[in-house]
Amino acid sequence: MFGECHAHVIMDGKNYKKAVQLHAGGVDESVIHRCFSDYRRAGIRFVRDGGDSMGVSRRAKELAGEYGIDYRTPVFAIHKEGHYGGIVGRGFHDLKEYHGRVLEAREEGADFIKIMTTGIMDFDHDGTVTGTPLDAGEVKEMVHIAHEEGFAVMSHTNGVYGVQAAVEAGVDSVEHGNYMDAQTVRMLADSRTVWVPTLVTVRNLLGCGRYEDSVIRAIMEKAEESLKLAFSLKARVALGSDAGAYQVPHGKGLLDEYQSFLTILGDSPEVQEWMRAGEEEIKQRFRRQ
Repeated sequence: MFGECHAHVIMDGKNYKKAVQLHAGGVDESVIHRCFSDYRRAGIRFVRDGGDSMGVSRRAKELAGEYGIDYRTPVFAIHKEGHYGGIVGRGFHDLKEYHGRVLEAREEGADFIKIMTTGIMDFDHDGTVTGTPLDAGEVKEMVHIAHEEGFAVMSHTNGVYGVQAAVEAGVDSVEHGNYMDAQTVRMLADSRTVWVPTLVTVRNLLGCGRYEDSVIRAIMEKAEESLKLAFSLKARVALGSDAGAYQVPHGKGLLDEYQSFLTILGDSPEVQEWMRAGEEEIKQRFRRQ
């Protein structure tokens, strides 16, 4: 089976607030054991986490070997104060403080750095992203600082401006990348950045009643167009489900993501090889130096 290139062990796919509350008095290791058991049953042996603010992924890294899982984590994500990202990490006000966060991540055993450069999809207004994206110049400096410290950079990013800024900054992977246009996908294809689409964070919402299905379908169609173009251009793309997000269970989320790729692109040796190549890029780059 393929590896899970984007997960959050702290989340349970059902209720984020309740999942986090389990760790209010310290990391609840039973959550981690249950999560890794799900991955092992699914035949998944590689997991790249997106980090959290409560030390869960840090402890998960220490326990992963018991399950034969190659587990990588940023420990926590880094976001600019006043912008999206507090649910998975720690904030900064200026680049000096950001650099300090990078050094904190190193001290706590991070395998790579994760940054938050935009908000998330606004399901009430199809085609928009919440909040204001970070300035391209600031993103470039953030990536430079992390690279200088020997870390690869995972970037939570959506929207045309955000993705283009991240790619130009040289991020090693773009997570989600919703609402891209054709020009942005071509930029990705011309770069070394790996795109992790996390398609099922949207596809698994269809019919759940939380949002209008017409909005979900519209977002799905845009993502499918981007994936088809990325495949035709042989951009670097890897499987990651954002496991732990609402309606995306650990283990099954990656299986759903894999099936989504095949539904959109068809099952062929070329598609299989393309997906495998993207995962290998992730494995090679997102390791502690």
